[in-house]
Amino acid sequence: MRIARLLAACIILASAVGLIGPEQTAVAQTPETQGGAGEVFTLQLPAGEAPADKAQGTVQFIGTATVLIRYQGFTILTDPNFLHKGDHVHLGYGLTAERKTDPAITFDQLPPIDLVVLSHFHGDHFDQLVQKRLDRAVPIVSTRQSATSLNKLGFTRVTGLNPWDHLEVSKGAQRMRVTATPGRHGPAGVAALLPKVMGSVLDFGLDAARPDYRMYISGDTLVIDDIKQVPQRFPGIDLALLHLGGTRILGVVKVTMDGKDGVRMMQVVRPRKAIPIHYNDYDVFKSPLEDFAREVKAAGLERQVVYLAHGETYTFTQARR
Repeated sequence: MRIARLLAACIILASAVGLIGPEQTAVAQTPETQGGAGEVFTLQLPAGEAPADKAQGTVQFIGTATVLIRYQGFTILTDPNFLHKGDHVHLGYGLTAERKTDPAITFDQLPPIDLVVLSHFHGDHFDQLVQKRLDRAVPIVSTRQSATSLNKLGFTRVTGLNPWDHLEVSKGAQRMRVTATPGRHGPAGVAALLPKVMGSVLDFGLDAARPDYRMYISGDTLVIDDIKQVPQRFPGIDLALLHLGGTRILGVVKVTMDGKDGVRMMQVVRPRKAIPIHYNDYDVFKSPLEDFAREVKAAGLERQVVYLAHGETYTFTQARR
């Protein structure tokens, strides 16, 4: 509790000296966020069976930011969180959050996973159950900061990325690319106290410049100026998974997008379709899905949004370019 009070004092101090300002304020660019192609990493997976239908894929919403993506023979798990209603996660600095929902499936019901895409190493995105039970040889791609933490836990196939770095993944004749995109887990002064976060662009197909399908996952970020580069570098995003919830630290400072921010993000990255996730699973989420739905309607974007309840699946087909 003493640490929690110290964090609260730090937040108030940051606000007082102007480190916490409007979410849209540009951050000073560093080597991590400047233009450039970034570093390239590779991952080769066992070939496995050829996909029965290369043209059709699915996104299943498990809960929180946990999603199962199946396409072209790849099975990808995002931000694995399999705690149940009433369980608590540790957020650091003596802070905890209580889960208010159950995941749509249990950890034991997961299919074999080719790759975990982890936006950041935080208790509600990579919980204690997952830390204990996930196979240490499962490939994981995340921030470089997260990769260090995962390596310390014994995970052996971790790729750490800075913004615009990308991971080239091959599985037999199939190809996909994961590119890390900028993110900031709250206003600048507070984000320095929290784990670094990344968004991701997933490009499926042999030609990443003209992918068969392009997906953007926001990660736990606010709408910052650096994200404007995403549609410039990756035009024609077919689907965006938006981390919402309006999470607030100590009920004071917003560190994830709320409903209004979610619409702004859609207007920035311009996806053909968007699915809201990460909005009702923990008691620190203060902006319910209804906030986003109201803003979507006001902006005239209803036809672009797909709402999934926990366990529901969105089916997509190869994009036309």
